[in-house]
Amino acid sequence: MQIQKNNLGRPDEGRAPAGKIITLAGFMGCGKSTVGKILARRLCMEFLDLDEMIEEASRKSIPEIFASEGERAFRQMEAAELERFLSKHEGISKCCDSMSQKEGAVLSLGGGTLTTEACRTLLQGRTICIYLKASIDTLARNLSGESEGRPMLKGTDEETALKERIRSLMAQRASIYEKAANHIIEVDNLSPEAVADAITSAIL
Repeated sequence: MQIQKNNLGRPDEGRAPAGKIITLAGFMGCGKSTVGKILARRLCMEFLDLDEMIEEASRKSIPEIFASEGERAFRQMEAAELERFLSKHEGISKCCDSMSQKEGAVLSLGGGTLTTEACRTLLQGRTICIYLKASIDTLARNLSGESEGRPMLKGTDEETALKERIRSLMAQRASIYEKAANHIIEVDNLSPEAVADAITSAIL
């Protein structure tokens, strides 16, 4: 397991900022939601999934949004929901004086959230961003049989096609994930619990 610190001169320097908002980034299938729930329980924080927030706000599934409105509209919704989330949770952290309330949150980002400049700008300096880095083999194994529910993987039912699609998208996204993250954790061959352990060690 490798944990890398990736501050790039940011004022937060990899430490949990005021409000204790932790965001988990990475390609779909890297385990963001599973790890996020474990991490939130350990830190006594709320857990949220950005894709689920978008579905609730729009009253449509992610595939339905892509089919009816396209990726551009989805990315706009994504940025709007992210801004709403950050504003809400920063407000809670500033006014909450009761230890009985959960302060802060763990948010699982979508696989393409960081590809939008508006989202990257919203996150910078306001959250501690963790990139869960996985190999193409790991991602393909975790995503096998899920192409129907993931618009970006449409038409990749066969393993070879799936790996090629992941490789193509990762060529576009890998550097973006790495530049946006405060910490990079390689998750290959790790259980979700072990990944949560690594995150806790990195940020506390």
